[in-house]
Amino acid sequence: MKTNLVRKVFGFLAVLLVLAAAGLAVYTWGTLNFSYSSGDRVGYVQKFSKKGWICKTWEGELAMVTLPGAVPEKFYFSVRADATADELNRLLGRRVKLRYTQHRGLPTSCFAETEYFVDDVKPVD
Repeated sequence: MKTNLVRKVFGFLAVLLVLAAAGLAVYTWGTLNFSYSSGDRVGYVQKFSKKGWICKTWEGELAMVTLPGAVPEKFYFSVRADATADELNRLLGRRVKLRYTQHRGLPTSCFAETEYFVDDVKPVD
C-alpha cells in the first residue's frame, strides 16, 4: 500500500516536471520568435565583440549622435546571425543603419545580453 502511494507521488511529480519543462520551452520559443517591436537606428558602431563564458553571443554598442559636439546616446544590441556579425565587423568605424527587433522577457542571458536583436546592417553615406 505504501509503495503504491510513493509511485503515485513520484509519477505526479514527474508529470509536473515534464509540464514545467514544456511550458518553459514554449515560452522561450515564443519570446525568440515573436517580436515586441522593430525599427531602425543610425549611428557609429563603437564596440562590437563576441562575449560569454559558455553561450557566446555578439554584443555591440551604437553611438547615435544628433548634433556635432553633442553627447551621443548609446544603443546596446545583440546579433544572432554570423553573417550579420561579419557584415558589422566589415563596416566598423563607418556610419551604419541597423534594423532590429525587440524581444522582451527572454528567460536567460544565454540567448543575448540585450533584448534588441539586429538582423540587418547597411552603410549610410
